[in-house]
Amino acid sequence: MGKIVLDRVTKTFGHVEVIPPLDLGIDDGEFVVFVGPSGCGKSTLLRLIAGLEDVTSGEIRIDGEVATEIPPAERGLAMVFQSYALYPHMTVRKNIAFPLKMAGMSKAQIDEKVMNAARVLNLTDYLDRRPGQLSGGQRQRVAIGRAIVREPAAFLFDEPLSNLDAALRVNMRLEISELHNTLGTTMIYVTHDQVEAMTMADKIVVLNAGRVEQVGSPLDLYTAPNNLFVAGFIGSPRMNFIEGAEAEAHKAMTIGIRPEHLDVSQETGLWEGRVSVAEHLGSDTFLHVQTTGQGTLTARVDGEFAVRHGARVWLTPEADKIHRFDESGLAIRENGVAS
Repeated sequence: MGKIVLDRVTKTFGHVEVIPPLDLGIDDGEFVVFVGPSGCGKSTLLRLIAGLEDVTSGEIRIDGEVATEIPPAERGLAMVFQSYALYPHMTVRKNIAFPLKMAGMSKAQIDEKVMNAARVLNLTDYLDRRPGQLSGGQRQRVAIGRAIVREPAAFLFDEPLSNLDAALRVNMRLEISELHNTLGTTMIYVTHDQVEAMTMADKIVVLNAGRVEQVGSPLDLYTAPNNLFVAGFIGSPRMNFIEGAEAEAHKAMTIGIRPEHLDVSQETGLWEGRVSVAEHLGSDTFLHVQTTGQGTLTARVDGEFAVRHGARVWLTPEADKIHRFDESGLAIRENGVAS
């Protein structure tokens, strides 16, 4: 079981409140991602759940039991850090076995659990190697294996892929997602990378200055962001925002349109502009277009769209994909749907 509830939890460092009163529920077996810019409080929140930081006020419950005063080692949680924190003089086998040995488990039990974890993580052939003989991705898997053998109520991941190169990050994303599908254990994952959040999460918690801006599935946050912050943070490239007369015509202070929801033509359309930069990425091309009246807008087109710097183009937003926001930056909803 791994149901975690945060009830009016706060955290203050000195006179600075970094986590204002916060409520959050995480269901057993969910893969929840905390995402937000640097300094938004996501790692602090994870450390509060783990017990590595003391809660200033409020209550944390794990499977119904108040855990606020329970020491980290007794909370039944396993944390995987950004740094692998492996013992360089120990083999992979001994690194994975270490927490079990410290718990006084028998050798037979330890061997069984280590072999099971190694099979799940494709580490069987590396058990007798030392960390220095492994790639970054393999070392991260060893760190995850050390968490798996503890059979925790939940796994807590604190930006575990930050030290890996781009290709390894993609591979490890897939491996961690597959691990969740295999184990079915609650996982809480912290990242500043919204692509990781969108591709891995059952539920995303978007944080800003310690506050929860929105909680929902990746698709919910993409299609119906609650406010300008979420709209601008979720999605890559980020949403285009337009103010002034164009927004007023839609009875809004600001309107937003995602790059993939702009139709691009070299003949006719709603907004005229010239291409200032064309980013050719193979399957996609991102056009940065300097328009008359709407500022610079980004459009996503097919990778084979033939256009060059200075080309004249017209942009037309898909009418049903325009997001509207009021003077406070909140989404204007009609019948419960952001518009």
